[in-house]
Amino acid sequence: MKACVLYSGGKDSSLMGVILKHLGFDVELTTANFGVYDSYIPASKSAESLGFTHKVLKLDFELLDKTCDMIMKDGFPNDGIKFLHESVIEEVANHYDVIADGTRRDDRTPKLTKNQIRSLEDRKNVQYTNLDSFGHKSVKMITSNLFEVTHEKSNKDNSSDYEVEIRTLIDEKGGNSLDIFPEHYQTRVIGYKK
Repeated sequence: MKACVLYSGGKDSSLMGVILKHLGFDVELTTANFGVYDSYIPASKSAESLGFTHKVLKLDFELLDKTCDMIMKDGFPNDGIKFLHESVIEEVANHYDVIADGTRRDDRTPKLTKNQIRSLEDRKNVQYTNLDSFGHKSVKMITSNLFEVTHEKSNKDNSSDYEVEIRTLIDEKGGNSLDIFPEHYQTRVIGYKK
């Protein structure tokens, strides 16, 4: 059975892909892109380093534009990123029977609620899974034994998160993404541990 993992190239979504592969699924790692910036490139390199198929899901610019307007109005990214993630999952559910992402128990956003998951599975006749029973410490312990990981200050050349295109478009719209998104560090998987 084919499974789609929404993929950023980081350790959480990489772990989800490895788990599903070892459970016998035909896994495709998929990164959403809206045509503003080729943000999928780091994820593509990470997927290749792990031996996975990587696909780019080209989505409508208007969805990203609406997300950026929400974030600029709020002055804070959480609701906009949650909206975008939910929209991407809805689209992916039109093409796959199994959908997964690397969201963990202690993630705040983007994250589906149990009711949203039930609704998605019932409406679209799909299965959805994530790392909800795993916390940050557990994922860090597991992935540090499984993957070679870089840890760098987040920028558009080392990340494939939604944030890359959101920041780019906010700046193009005359906003200042640095005022909205705090400086933070990003992990990216570069291969399996030897």
